[in-house]
Amino acid sequence: MKIAIIRQRYNPYGGAERFVERALGALAAEGAEVTLITRNWAGAPRQDFRKVSCNPPFSRFFGGRAARDRSFAAAAQVKMAEGGYDITQSHERIPGCMIFRAGDGVHAAWLDHRARILTPWQQKMQRWSAYHRYVLAAEKAMFEHPALQAVICNSQMVADEVAHYYGVERSRLQVIYNGVDTTAFHPWLAKEFRAATRAAAGIPEDVPLLLYVGSGFERKGVPQLLRAFARMQQSAAHLVLVGADRKLKAMQALAGKLGLAKRVHFTGPLRDVRPWYGAADGFVLPTLYDPCPNAALEALACGLPIVTSTTCGAQEWVQPGINGWVVDALDSTQLTMRLDDLADLAGNAKAREASRHSVESLTLPAMADRLLALYRSLSPAWASQV
Repeated sequence: MKIAIIRQRYNPYGGAERFVERALGALAAEGAEVTLITRNWAGAPRQDFRKVSCNPPFSRFFGGRAARDRSFAAAAQVKMAEGGYDITQSHERIPGCMIFRAGDGVHAAWLDHRARILTPWQQKMQRWSAYHRYVLAAEKAMFEHPALQAVICNSQMVADEVAHYYGVERSRLQVIYNGVDTTAFHPWLAKEFRAATRAAAGIPEDVPLLLYVGSGFERKGVPQLLRAFARMQQSAAHLVLVGADRKLKAMQALAGKLGLAKRVHFTGPLRDVRPWYGAADGFVLPTLYDPCPNAALEALACGLPIVTSTTCGAQEWVQPGINGWVVDALDSTQLTMRLDDLADLAGNAKAREASRHSVESLTLPAMADRLLALYRSLSPAWASQV
């Protein structure tokens, strides 16, 4: 069985990349011959797979991101055709793939959600953006291409969006949730890391500590989060933000302007967030759009109740008032109330247990099994051999 997986670039902090690495490992273990078609996968952990470099030139000045993605898509299509693959699975919007994993969600849905925070002029600019027009066209062409046999959706929200925006039949929408390493992410991390991590950051042991993890501060609601946090009744609470973003300094300045400099901590990107999962009492992600963030699932696995948004796929695992709350990302009043509620759950054993239980079945082996079952259903010849 020859399988090609297409992903343009490697980001060591990216959820899609972690999914790719796990999929590659599961497929190699089953004896499949796996090829990764990529522009750049430098710095990734070594796996038992073949890498095909696909790095065509493009103009950064005439076309920018659209030119970059268009050039890679065209080159990847050639590699897919030349390789004689039984299955081609793309993590980019490339017409002609057999399987598309919608790990980044539906671009048309994201633009609709993003428009809510834009001025009329910015909305017009978004509609006429060459990059967004290219992505929408590629997305539409891919979903309508006859080669497409299945769409892997990492949440029910994404499956609903693909059906709504592009009319893809439900039979082709496969909901395969992201896997969580439930051994590495566990409530026991509190015993291991809580005291030392807080002490190193100057955070008192007895105050509620809320945690945010993610890059893309605008999309994931960091400005709204900081403003809501400043209005909390629990004025002793602390907030830690883990992640890389070009607006990091701007968000630090906003925190200072809101009088939060001593209670809000920006760590930048971290390869290992487990010490902060162990140190925190709750997790918050008021994202404008997030298909299914690994960080939310990891936080739940660590026993942290969460506050997230109605436009986040992780809402599926939230039982309001039991292991967290779901709010409209732009409803500042509700967000502030729920942050206070989340802080009130600090030390609540039942909430921590419910949080852990909600994702306990989302193991890495369970995800691999679902993937392998999908591949076998698309290739009966392979299924008969294993």
